[in-house]
Amino acid sequence: MNLLQNFNKAFESKARLGIMSVLMVNDEVSFNMLKEILALTDGNLATHLRALEEANYITFRKEFIGRKPSTIYSVTDEGKQAFNDHLNELEKFIKGT
Repeated sequence: MNLLQNFNKAFESKARLGIMSVLMVNDEVSFNMLKEILALTDGNLATHLRALEEANYITFRKEFIGRKPSTIYSVTDEGKQAFNDHLNELEKFIKGT
């Protein structure tokens, strides 16, 4: 039996685990804050965010703060469920069940 079969491939990368972890405990987080917290480059972060957006796990909105554009991210209900399911599978794997 493949114990890893129920892991969500969307969360295989360290960056995506980090993005989801940050968004699960914060209602909203800006692109720049995610970049700072996760120590990722603009391009690397954007690529992982796009993959999570395409999976409908996160959503974003653009706004201006003063005259500067800002992109704000949040996790969707579908994303919360998928991430919690993934964490439950990890826990089962760790416990050997």
